[in-house]
Amino acid sequence: MKNKFLFLPIALFSISYGIHGAVPSGPPIGMPPPNSMPPPNGTPPPNTIPPQGTSQPPIENTQNSSTNTVSDVMPSMVATQQGSTSTVSNECAQSSSTISNQLWIPPVINSTSFNLNLTSSTKQFITGNRTDTIGYNCNDFWGPTLIMKKGDNVTINVTNQLSEDTTTHWHGLHLPAEMDGGPMQVITPGSTWSPTFKVDNNAATYWYHPHMHQKTKEQLSRGAGGLIIVKDSVEEALPIPRTYGVDDIPLVLTSRTFTKTSNAINMSSIYGDNMLTNGVMNAQTTLPKQLVRLRLLNVEIERAYNLGFNDNRKFYVITSDGGLLNKPARVTRLIMLPGERYEVLVDLSKETIGRSLTLQSFNGKQTFGFPGGEPSATGEFGSLLNNKTFDVLKIQVGAATSKPITKLPTILAKNVYFKSTDAQKTRKLAITDHGPGTPFSFDNSSYDMMTNNQQIKLNTTEKWTITNNRTFGHSFHIHDVQFTLISRSSGAILDYEKGWKDTFFIRPNETVSFVARFADYASSDYPFMYHCHMANHEDAGLMGQFLVIP
Repeated sequence: MKNKFLFLPIALFSISYGIHGAVPSGPPIGMPPPNSMPPPNGTPPPNTIPPQGTSQPPIENTQNSSTNTVSDVMPSMVATQQGSTSTVSNECAQSSSTISNQLWIPPVINSTSFNLNLTSSTKQFITGNRTDTIGYNCNDFWGPTLIMKKGDNVTINVTNQLSEDTTTHWHGLHLPAEMDGGPMQVITPGSTWSPTFKVDNNAATYWYHPHMHQKTKEQLSRGAGGLIIVKDSVEEALPIPRTYGVDDIPLVLTSRTFTKTSNAINMSSIYGDNMLTNGVMNAQTTLPKQLVRLRLLNVEIERAYNLGFNDNRKFYVITSDGGLLNKPARVTRLIMLPGERYEVLVDLSKETIGRSLTLQSFNGKQTFGFPGGEPSATGEFGSLLNNKTFDVLKIQVGAATSKPITKLPTILAKNVYFKSTDAQKTRKLAITDHGPGTPFSFDNSSYDMMTNNQQIKLNTTEKWTITNNRTFGHSFHIHDVQFTLISRSSGAILDYEKGWKDTFFIRPNETVSFVARFADYASSDYPFMYHCHMANHEDAGLMGQFLVIP
């Protein structure tokens, strides 16, 4: 029997853009049994990863036959490990009450067996009350960076220590549907979910985050998430920066608005008033006088970024969502929608030590439908950052490292991308709504957990064409695959979009097509998801699911 959601439309207006879509009230409906995977056998010995705001003593990397180690990691960033299993305590110390603008670098766990504990916490964002947050492994906002190597078999033990259900999804990874961490793989309070899979992705930046239906926006807003770095032999052979925390810098971009009375995260606000880079307001850092690699992730609820530098310098995109580009793409601006990742190289080798520059987002005077381009500073879709240029990260140039990388490679990889003629089947989806105050949906059908919207035969290459309506822009994401964008009705595919992708910006009245191959993993019971990665749209029903069948 099909389980239908009940939506209570509420008029949600943006001054310049019209409707963003309403969010239904009430708890998730039609939830499956809570755990499709058994908890791990035994309890690993406790080991504490220092929370944000505390000193992190250098910890030597260990190496054995079952542990991936990355020597190019700043030692103070390495979380404690024993053998091939990372461990973490259930007890977390409160992070510092001192407010710092220094860019925080998430600690790394470099292993084949990972433990993630999702817990409630608090963080001192601004003067006054601490803000209630959630984080993984005793971090008061966000979580550790997981480092994996292509070809390894990994296990991730995710323990939910919240008082509510959650899931943890491995965004961008190619793996069996029952290990995907979507809305079906619910982790109830106090339980542990232990997916095991082979790392089958190219070297790039991926991430993990909650995917609990109708709770994704709230749990993301409170801080749950973390990065995944996949390594492979192609990337490791390139002369590019890769010392994590020194010349290889993760930048997780989002924003929050805090209530005036309690400093709580304002859940009714779609766009934040305060830019947070790695969870830090007014973030600043020192980077060496050489080529520097920035791993960029947009983890906003809805806002897009139009990134560049205050001096309009050129920089170079070297990876998209799912791997290296064939050659660097030179840009002065880089548009990123929620869920998208890009890695870029910035050349600081010719700068004077002490020179300052600023990574900014140039969000003013954007075209209709650009998320965060609305002119209002207040209200549900208002923000002090809307429709303007704002700072993302202040950078001061420091001394070069002992072995600096100063030359940009001209060739990165030899990918063979899909073409339209490779497709054996074509599918079409439309983003729809029913007028003022109604949620967005695909083909006029809101997400129903009990309905599989698409069925795909294993080892089939397909062309998907997505058509957006005129109301607003969206961030389309599909699980399981990395695809090739092949056409945009609004113009040419940009050079930095020509690599492997799993997420893209679709503008109002635009049609976008991509080609993907659905290989390796099939299930008649466990679906994968496709959805808008604006969490408020996703929670409200702009999501579908598909089975890959034998």
